[in-house]
Amino acid sequence: MTVERIGIAGAGTMGAGIAQLACLGGFDSYLHDADPEALAAGEERFRSALLKGADHGRWSRAEADAASARLRTARDLDGLASCQLVIEAAPEDLDLKRGLFARLADACGPGAVLATNTSSLRIGAIADGVEGPERVCGMHFFNPPPLMPLVEVVAGERTSADTLATATEVAERMGRRPIRAADGPGFAANRCMRPFTLEALQLVGERIAPPAIVDRVVRLGGGYPMGPFELIDLIGVDVNLEVARSLYEQSSGNPRWRPHPLQARLVADGRLGRKSARGFYAYGDEPYRPQDPEPPDPDPVAAPPAAGAAPRVVTPGGSAARPLEGGSLAAVAPGEDTAGYLALPTLAEARLVELTRAEGTSDAAAADVEAYFRGLGRHVQWVGDTPGLILGRIVAQLVNEACFAVSEGIGTPDDIDAAMRLGFNHPRGPFEWAEAIGPARVLAILEALGRELGHERYDVAPFLRRWVGDRAA
Repeated sequence: MTVERIGIAGAGTMGAGIAQLACLGGFDSYLHDADPEALAAGEERFRSALLKGADHGRWSRAEADAASARLRTARDLDGLASCQLVIEAAPEDLDLKRGLFARLADACGPGAVLATNTSSLRIGAIADGVEGPERVCGMHFFNPPPLMPLVEVVAGERTSADTLATATEVAERMGRRPIRAADGPGFAANRCMRPFTLEALQLVGERIAPPAIVDRVVRLGGGYPMGPFELIDLIGVDVNLEVARSLYEQSSGNPRWRPHPLQARLVADGRLGRKSARGFYAYGDEPYRPQDPEPPDPDPVAAPPAAGAAPRVVTPGGSAARPLEGGSLAAVAPGEDTAGYLALPTLAEARLVELTRAEGTSDAAAADVEAYFRGLGRHVQWVGDTPGLILGRIVAQLVNEACFAVSEGIGTPDDIDAAMRLGFNHPRGPFEWAEAIGPARVLAILEALGRELGHERYDVAPFLRRWVGDRAA
């Protein structure tokens, strides 16, 4: 089907943003909301955003004027009757969406494609009761739609290939990067994003490090624009918790997705993040954290260790540092006067080196090891003792969840990598991380966590085991 007219049902932030993309993409667009005040506000938001985009050089003033002329408002659903594709952008309430889709099916006739912007509800559940469920799919835009290039095109059990092709073409004409995802909890992006916050919460709960240190390691060591606790505060602690609970319930209690009680305690205390001025951080007139510094200047005579993914380091002073992929320091070097470290993707490329010590580590050895890594021009951060330390654990779980998703047909490795980079601004997708550090190192961290913590949340995806086996063959 060639789409010329698009309807958007819901004039909130997402709906107005999707309408903006549709009009900039050359579609005649019809914006609907059952609430007249919300419809008027959505139209104003739409037109204002077009002018601001022109002022910032995202498009020309002529393009903004042309896009603005393509928008019409519809006070009732009959105003969407001529649309060949309608995108629903209503609140995340299954009964509400089901009722809206049943009315849209009547208003738009049997030929229209009906897409939902849901981020967490099953497409099949929304399509249930709709005449012609083969024309129902997901088009999950990310917030804010004009700035986030990703769209997940999601197939329900009965969605037709023609419907998916139409939605994909429309997303491309809007200037977005569509990826295909299957209908499962969280689809591809939100599902594969789960470990970023859940494993961080687990680390804090185990007292490996406080939230600010976890975030610092993730930013400086992993290259992420913000750490997991900064992200939770931005989203809203309560919102993030509800998403975690919803996906956990939809997964029938998958232990990898179990919400952490730390979030529930913060919500009970009214610490909801930026919107309440306090979450994992306090927000006021002063910055909630200091600016990240530049790495220290390297010592011109410092020589890095021999090449290798994770070499055992012996400093010029004679102290040793062991890489912690195959276990915690207490497990791999019990009683030894040595420190543990991790640098990702390799020591040669890392900007930050995580360090840890055990009962046998002397102050002299710790100081010697820290001085050595600083002499290489690396940030250093002392954390608690655990396999993979902080960044290794988070990355290993991101890779593991992505491998489970691929094996279940949720998405392809390329699409999942694109989802993480374009939907959440990750520096690498999980499969790109695995290629950078080696899937065998990922497997070693997960197996060590399973041995030492005895928790099924670290069960290894068969896809990852086969990947490592194929590399070794």
